[in-house]
Amino acid sequence: MQIPDSDPSGVVAATNGYLETFGIDERISSLKELAQLIARLARQGYVVALDEFQYFHRKKLFDFCSMMQAEVDSLAAEADHVPGGLIVSGSLHTEMTALLEDRDAPLFNRTTDVLALDHLDIASVLEILRTHADESPERLLFLWNLFEGVPKFYRDAFEQGVLGAERRELLERLFFSSSSPLRNEADNWFLRELRGRYDMVLQYLASNPGCTNADIQAAMAEVAAPGEARQVGGYLQTLSQRYRMIERRLPIFASRRARSGRYYIRDNFLRAWLSALQRPVSASAFRPMAGLLEQADRQLKEVEGYALEDLAAQLYEERSRIGVGDFPLSERIHGFWDRGDVEIDLVAVNEDEQRIRFCSCKRNGEKLPGSVNGLERSARRFLGAYRRFAHWRSELVGIAPDISNTTRGELAERGVLAQSLGELTSGL
Repeated sequence: MQIPDSDPSGVVAATNGYLETFGIDERISSLKELAQLIARLARQGYVVALDEFQYFHRKKLFDFCSMMQAEVDSLAAEADHVPGGLIVSGSLHTEMTALLEDRDAPLFNRTTDVLALDHLDIASVLEILRTHADESPERLLFLWNLFEGVPKFYRDAFEQGVLGAERRELLERLFFSSSSPLRNEADNWFLRELRGRYDMVLQYLASNPGCTNADIQAAMAEVAAPGEARQVGGYLQTLSQRYRMIERRLPIFASRRARSGRYYIRDNFLRAWLSALQRPVSASAFRPMAGLLEQADRQLKEVEGYALEDLAAQLYEERSRIGVGDFPLSERIHGFWDRGDVEIDLVAVNEDEQRIRFCSCKRNGEKLPGSVNGLERSARRFLGAYRRFAHWRSELVGIAPDISNTTRGELAERGVLAQSLGELTSGL
């Protein structure tokens, strides 16, 4: 079937394929007819699902939203007699928000329910790696730091034949070549609507995960016009509430009103792009490729240190959820810090057994012994601040992608349990 100009993405052709599959003898030739068909199917008791709905934010497809507005309003007027419905899903929150939540959008205020679909869990990512590459701790951390649990990105890597490739080959094929599928991904989907100070705030957060409001204000004051730094709070609110690109985290057990919050970019792909990939990729047209790949890879390794903390926390939670390992959780795992020198990467709590773990995460396992003194000092300060844990069994843990026998011995002499990513992924 020839796809009409009004439907450049092939939506109509794809829909006809499904209609034939379900034995519905009807052909459509425009987006308007597609909207009308969806309404008729809903009235007949079908639940219609439109995946990758964010593509309707594109200029050539956007009129479909106005066409659906009329049909949705008509269905809403007789909702008690409509047995079916419409589900729209999309993997990019920014675009979905623009289509459904912006006041000027045709479908604004037409949503009746919201289902939040999270990324793939780590067990699913491991299954992909076992099937198509390898599940080494280094590869898991590298890919999870880039893609987290977004299925599309793993599919892109598989289709390019680099899911099991070396780091720089994967980066070159996915980001640096003229036909790379992810070369413009972040700019097209995450950053297109943002300009000026928003972009500067994101750049700073990408390079300084875990910074405070005061840190951001000080950084903006160095580059912004007088008085603009005071608007940082508004920028942070927009980026967190409207676009959900960043989040404010609090120390474990802290009050929601605590002022000790730290800011992080929510999405691993966006953080990796801004901190390590954006500048080398943009320079690929006029600088030697080898040097740019080395730069990108080096900067990604720095970011992976922060990603390891999130990965380890999620592994603890997934292991606890399915009953694997020796530490069932009673609280969601978080880090802890205060205004002094207390800094604990992860705190895990087991209320039933009255056990508490203080974890230090290092991308390079050889650095774990050097972190023990600081971990011990911070754990003592924590227990002094939270007296209810004073009589609990406290445990110190060192986490890294790989830990040598020599390092394990050094940690054991200090009473510190060593946990590699290989051990934490065992059983998932």
